[in-house]
Amino acid sequence: MKHSPLGRWRLQLFLTAILLGGLAAAFGAPPPKPLKVLLITGGCCHDYANQKDILKKGLEARAYVEVTQVHTDDKSTKPPLAILGNPDYAKGYDVVIHDECASLISEPDQIKGVLAPHQKGIPGVNLHCAMHSYRIGNPGQAADKGAERAMWFEYLGLQSSGHGPQEPIEISFVKKDHEITKALGDWTTVREELYNNIQILPTATPLAKGKQTVKNKDGSTRDVDAVVAWVNDYQGTRVFSTTIGHNNDTVADARYLKLVTRGVLWACGKLNDDYLKPEPKAETPAKEE
Repeated sequence: MKHSPLGRWRLQLFLTAILLGGLAAAFGAPPPKPLKVLLITGGCCHDYANQKDILKKGLEARAYVEVTQVHTDDKSTKPPLAILGNPDYAKGYDVVIHDECASLISEPDQIKGVLAPHQKGIPGVNLHCAMHSYRIGNPGQAADKGAERAMWFEYLGLQSSGHGPQEPIEISFVKKDHEITKALGDWTTVREELYNNIQILPTATPLAKGKQTVKNKDGSTRDVDAVVAWVNDYQGTRVFSTTIGHNNDTVADARYLKLVTRGVLWACGKLNDDYLKPEPKAETPAKEE
């Protein structure tokens, strides 16, 4: 039976499709184009010189992401971050991770510049001392909705003003069916800082709480608890935050890196098997102290 040229062409297409499908099944689909992540580190009170590299390595090992670091070795509470004064600092990136500690950067115009990319729809992830950055006035006083001093808190979805002593924190996930948390289990950190909650905004959804046992001056103990991980709807932009992450052992903990990785992918709307890599087997959780 003879085939017309059109018929032969269709047959070739059909056989090629079968061949390509078989190859894809045998070798797997090609990995996706990595998400571009901008990681901002520097400022007071933390070992950012090492933590920036721990985060970059840990995130890139767990997801198809490419982390670019913007870092300053300045350890003041008003570090000269390269992003300041440049509202387009996140152009070309899929998500920004704020891991800076800059409590005395309080100039409203500078804060507006930091927020500009997120107001335009670029997702945000915030770690530890980012919650204590960009503060105007008394952070221990709840900021009114829409007030100038509420700018950063409204982006975060939560207002915090300080922390207690470094003691282990029992982390329990309170919304276990969320995309971020459904693959995670409760754990207890090494000695860490538990940030307080001055207010949790209505746009925020708590994901995890932390409980810490601290000593009173008379030698007795008391339990203190606070929300330690949450997501926020910032004017339609996805934002994930966790107050955990003071010490290097915590940042290097596989459980912490998994939480942050899932938070990054969720913020980008890419928390799926296409962007997740198999969890590294060589890493083990940090030992509790």
